[in-house]
Amino acid sequence: MGTDGPRALLEQATTLNLQTGNLLNWGCQRKKCPATPSEEVRDCIQKTLNEWSSKIGQDLNQEVLEVLECTVAQAIEKINPEERDELKVSAKLFIVGSNSSSIRDAVGMACSALGVAQLDSVIIAPPPVEDGISLSLEYLQPYWQELENLVQNKKIVAIGTSDLDKILLEQLYLWAQVKPSSNQVNLASCCVMPPDLTAFAKQFDIQLLTHNDPKELLCEASFQEVLQESIQNTKAHEWTPLWLLRYSVIVKSRGIIKSKGYILQAKRNAS
Repeated sequence: MGTDGPRALLEQATTLNLQTGNLLNWGCQRKKCPATPSEEVRDCIQKTLNEWSSKIGQDLNQEVLEVLECTVAQAIEKINPEERDELKVSAKLFIVGSNSSSIRDAVGMACSALGVAQLDSVIIAPPPVEDGISLSLEYLQPYWQELENLVQNKKIVAIGTSDLDKILLEQLYLWAQVKPSSNQVNLASCCVMPPDLTAFAKQFDIQLLTHNDPKELLCEASFQEVLQESIQNTKAHEWTPLWLLRYSVIVKSRGIIKSKGYILQAKRNAS
């Protein structure tokens, strides 16, 4: 049956939910260490699609669904409730091609995948802005309000930002009801923390973290390319990734990563 089954399902579905499960359970794939975060995402999406399509290919009676759940079944790992207090569950959310309302879906799917009631922290990467437009408080506000709602509904404990300079971080801090607890700084763009940002963060108890994620961790073209490579002759151009969430589960007492994975949602825009 090859990729005929998966392709037929993709042509009927309107939403694709992709979950890699715990990458530490993947075994052989981990031997090859991706050079960049973008390469890791591509590798993980491709492996998950390949695994899913091989299973679908064996099932001739696969039900046609509007929402496709694409997972690596053996890598899915929920948190033992008895161990929950010993673990810190963190996530970074990259909005790719959608609006602020998808934050709720992303956090809900992460909680469901891990079997937890709430995430300890969520950092949002600034959603992409159009060329020639600079990131502003007005642009960030609807996204931050969605995060604040999730804090108030006890789905997230702490929320943070990424790549905000001192001026924008200060504007957000003064406006926000739920204050940012952290701000990630990309050390590729500045090898030393800006002194004004450091002083402001220290004054208002905002943790400054470092990261090496590119501005766009997964763009639309890259996702479509991986989809096309994994499932031959599919209409990959119809699919747009809405958001990508990367999570990690850390043992608090030892700082060891127990689990790490990606969750992605994409929509099909059939013409």
